[in-house]
Amino acid sequence: MKLKNKLIYIVSLLIAGLFFCTQNVQAARTDMVDVSNHNGYMTTANFVDMRDNYGVKAVTTKISEGTYYHDYTASNNIATAQAAGLYINGYHFARYTTVQGAINEADYAGKMAKADGLPIGSVLITDVEAQEQNGLSRATNNANNKAFMDQVAKYGYRSDVYTMSSWLGSKMDVNSGGWIASYPYNASDKSWYSGNHAWQWGSTYNFAGSYGNFDVSQNYDNFFTGGQSPQVDPNETISNVISVKGNSYKAFTTYNNEGKANVGTDVISGTDWKSGTITVINDVPYYLIGGNILLPQSSTTFKNVVNINYRSDYGVLAYDSKGNSIKDSNKTFKGGTSWQTKDKLVNIPNIGYAYEVATNEYIPIKYAQGSGFTG
Repeated sequence: MKLKNKLIYIVSLLIAGLFFCTQNVQAARTDMVDVSNHNGYMTTANFVDMRDNYGVKAVTTKISEGTYYHDYTASNNIATAQAAGLYINGYHFARYTTVQGAINEADYAGKMAKADGLPIGSVLITDVEAQEQNGLSRATNNANNKAFMDQVAKYGYRSDVYTMSSWLGSKMDVNSGGWIASYPYNASDKSWYSGNHAWQWGSTYNFAGSYGNFDVSQNYDNFFTGGQSPQVDPNETISNVISVKGNSYKAFTTYNNEGKANVGTDVISGTDWKSGTITVINDVPYYLIGGNILLPQSSTTFKNVVNINYRSDYGVLAYDSKGNSIKDSNKTFKGGTSWQTKDKLVNIPNIGYAYEVATNEYIPIKYAQGSGFTG
């Protein structure tokens, strides 16, 4: 990440025998870009270009440092990334050396993130690479990092640790998850640190639609692209109609929001029910048809069109069956438009459940449902 003490980071990596390439390499994917005041105020057009032409799915913007610095570009970057339809996360550059210091910094970061408009459910990661942590024991850093993440959770954010590869197992442990920085001479066809959430493989990447150098990362799961509430229109009520399968008299079991069978609330084949929300429990999609009554998708036939319930001038991106975004599809799938769909939801890699609205074009259910979607 671009910070005042970047030279410390660079020197440590050079000692480890790594070389920094000043040109774009044939990468590893550019799934995520992190930005800060070093990149200035990012525009929606910048992020749209990254999304459409480079496959960027998520942005992580600097929020704060220590208990004294609030990045003045954060609120702008959060708003413009959201307007471009990208997932937005934040990071805090850690200076803490004690558990109480970590809690204090987490409180500061959480308050600044709230003020900037970082969505609940986003990741607010701790960036641990400063000289302050370099002089601490492994056990101390581990305890401090845990304290930070536990405190951040109280603000409604998910969290994890970003650090350089040379610190793993020596300065701290990142046993699961984690965002690891390590820069090879050529990142082509490499998948370093695939057991972690993400690998930051470059710090000098250039995007044609933006000025300057950027840190870029390849994601290995949906940690940085999941858990957020989409920007839905609060004034729009979605009322999809589903039909229970079959024409002959047959009872279908309903379930509660814990996935357990409801007693005495079976529904009969051939009947129609309105549903404004889909809930995914243990990777199984259910339609909410009233109160705490859920009907498995497998018991239904979806009868209506879906509505794109998303507040953005750029619309929403469609994805193919492999989870790749379809360039310029956001120009077609605008907020407020309606689309006929097949009667079965499909679980798309790294995207989740989605409606097929055209041949091999899928819209994630979070953008086609009311704000009550959970999963």
